[in-house]
Amino acid sequence: MRRPSWLLLFGFGTGLSPKAPGTFGTLVAIPCFYLLSPLPLVWRAAVIALLFVGGVWLCDRYETATGRHDQGGIVWDEIVGYLLAVILSPFVWWEVIAAFLLFRLFDIWKPGPIGWLDRNTRGGFGVMIDDLAAGVAAALVLLLIRLTDWPIG
Repeated sequence: MRRPSWLLLFGFGTGLSPKAPGTFGTLVAIPCFYLLSPLPLVWRAAVIALLFVGGVWLCDRYETATGRHDQGGIVWDEIVGYLLAVILSPFVWWEVIAAFLLFRLFDIWKPGPIGWLDRNTRGGFGVMIDDLAAGVAAALVLLLIRLTDWPIG
């Protein structure tokens, strides 16, 4: 942690966990979701877009400084991806948990286009974009659950 900006990339230290840093990093996103949840959709989207662009920039700087691409401890991408997963959700317990599980599933499994993005994009954009796609996939599943009135919560 030679630079304060890297503290953000590493999820305030959660990315330094020896086991499952992405999972611990995603947990940091839950209080962030709580803070964003009262905002209108357009403001949530704007914040997530700024966090994404800032993440691309920070990841590029980290990669340039260290020569390491998508270092495992970087969890800013997980934080932004989870926030996208819950962009349409109110802060209710079952959606917090379902989004967490769905996002981690898509982020680890990397099905279809998520895996393609992970393998074929580079730089800070490459670090961030596959998690953004995992967030979209999780958000779509949550929306489907809500639209079908699945009896949860």
